[in-house]
Amino acid sequence: MKKKQTARQVFAENLRTLRRKRGSSQEHLAELANLHRTYVGSVERAERNVSIDNMGRLAAALGVPLATLLQEARR
Repeated sequence: MKKKQTARQVFAENLRTLRRKRGSSQEHLAELANLHRTYVGSVERAERNVSIDNMGRLAAALGVPLATLLQEARR
């Protein structure tokens, strides 16, 4: 049985997937969200407990509702 992902891991995976689908670099996403590029990288690796405000900024930069980044993939 596979271990359930944490909310942080779900957010990180969805963020990276959507960013890549849009052909954007971490640096470009960070610029759009007014965040530092190393911060975005650490969020994508689920190393940070990202604030709800920064989650909203990243979602807005990707042009998606925040809920999209929090949805678990259906298996």
